[in-house]
Amino acid sequence: MDSIERNISASWRHRVFFTEHLFDSGNEVLQQAINGAPSERPTKALVVLESALVSACPGLPSTISEWFGGRDNTLRLVVSPLIVSGGEQAKESWAGVHALHEAINRHHLDRHSCLVAIGGGALLDLAGLAAATAHRGIRLVRAPSTTLAQCDSGVGVKNAINAFGKKNFIGTFAVPFAVVNDFQLLSTLAPRDKRGGYSEAVKVACIRDAEFFAAIERDVALLRRFEPEAMRRLIRRCAELHMDHIALGGDPFEFGSARPLDFGHWSAHRLEQLSGFRLRHGEAVAIGLALDTIYSRRVGLIDAASCERVLALLEGLGFALFAPEVGSPDGGREWPLLIGLEEFREHLGGGMAVPLLTRIGRSCEANQMDPAILAASMSELCKRGAGAA
Repeated sequence: MDSIERNISASWRHRVFFTEHLFDSGNEVLQQAINGAPSERPTKALVVLESALVSACPGLPSTISEWFGGRDNTLRLVVSPLIVSGGEQAKESWAGVHALHEAINRHHLDRHSCLVAIGGGALLDLAGLAAATAHRGIRLVRAPSTTLAQCDSGVGVKNAINAFGKKNFIGTFAVPFAVVNDFQLLSTLAPRDKRGGYSEAVKVACIRDAEFFAAIERDVALLRRFEPEAMRRLIRRCAELHMDHIALGGDPFEFGSARPLDFGHWSAHRLEQLSGFRLRHGEAVAIGLALDTIYSRRVGLIDAASCERVLALLEGLGFALFAPEVGSPDGGREWPLLIGLEEFREHLGGGMAVPLLTRIGRSCEANQMDPAILAASMSELCKRGAGAA
């Protein structure tokens, strides 16, 4: 057989900046993130802003325009910020991506231009997919506006929308040009959205860092009442651990089957869909973490005391560990949640690699999960949920 083969390697720089009041006139963080070095002509920028954020901060679009107006020699805002819907429903069709493609084309953005996306994880996903596919990729700067996005999805390298009844079916891997976490944006959130990212912090602490887990335990009362400094500590360390996994884990674009950061997620994604996205992602992840931790204990991987620490921490942070969508042990039918396990297997390419806990701070991969033990774990969650209620 005649063939030619070459190895191609590439490297990316992944940067996350932390600040407050990003669009105050004297704040230069976004300037540095987009345009740290002088250039011969201004960098074109298109800003996409989530509508819920505008509802909470009506003056934000004009503030953003004024901030760019003071830097017209280095950054040029091509049009007033585009206000678009966020939330998981925004990811349910291609329409949002198409609208951004139209704007990118209409305002003549090129591969040296920048799309600045400000909003929650769903909006960042949608905008990221548009940026990654226009001109085969234009620069994307994310400014996550939720705890969940600042902890996890906003600092990741995935962009996607839902299709065929499956979460994140259409998407790309693309390292953002920069991420800017503005802690002040979190003050606009309702309590459930301030809390949402906590479950991702518990997840990464469970599988990566026992000291971080203990730190969250120490701060649990502060976090439950959303004390700013405690939230900053959690967000920064959570973002750092996620970035370490992406940069140092050996498989940033998930070519293999190992997905340690998917701990608790096979069921979480299914729960979101079963609930019609009534459950937020962070709330579904909390239930998924509880389920997989109980399963880990039932198969002898983790001791009962450690299992209880995980469950108690999630409850202490304010999460419910059961939802009706999990199912009922006396419903006379198969648990609907189990379909999510088969979808996860398909997502991995036909194999199975579900992260389970061996101790707090360490995980292993399970190549199969016993349906009977899973059903018993779900029954335990039902009873615990009933007791909490």
